[in-house]
Amino acid sequence: MPTPQTIDEYIAPYPLHVQEILQNIRRTIHEAAPEATEKISYQMPTFFLHGNLVHFAAFTNHIGFYPVPSGIEAFKEELSVYKQGKGSVQFPLEQPMPYELIRRIVLFRVQENLKKASAKSRK
Repeated sequence: MPTPQTIDEYIAPYPLHVQEILQNIRRTIHEAAPEATEKISYQMPTFFLHGNLVHFAAFTNHIGFYPVPSGIEAFKEELSVYKQGKGSVQFPLEQPMPYELIRRIVLFRVQENLKKASAKSRK
């Protein structure tokens, strides 16, 4: 299967219930970061705002969410119930998706990226 070029192309091949989850995550990110743009990066749906903001991806049993290590660290207590990596968290498909938590993580990442961009422009 060719590498998707858009988030719509990425979502299309998944079963309907997974497509719905992916679209809801996409909508949640858009609502929290309306100025962010969409792209595919690392073969995953990515939102970009002065750098990569967050990535997400579907797997057989979970949704991978990638808010970079700082996004994980800032919400480590709430994310402690999920399997994690250095900059990732796995949300099991058989459990309710924590859309509100995703929204808050995205808001945190927006502020983080805006602060970095502002510091860079002052140099």
